[in-house]
Amino acid sequence: MIPNTYRITRVEKTLRRFEEDIPMLNMRVKDLSVERQRSARQFASALISQTRAELHRLREEQPKHSSESGDDPCEPAD
Repeated sequence: MIPNTYRITRVEKTLRRFEEDIPMLNMRVKDLSVERQRSARQFASALISQTRAELHRLREEQPKHSSESGDDPCEPAD
């Protein structure tokens, strides 16, 4: 089973990538119709919201004693 700290780290990284990609998304959809631009942005927004919710859920499941230890999890190599 994957440790919760590893999962939190991965979800944080994914969320950061999604959020940093918004300017690129705007460039990629600029030639589409207004309706399709709106659809793409809504999809990206929903994906970010779901990822934030997953991160919140994982943090809530995190045992209290491990967050107080001060040990940061090692980030795995990609």
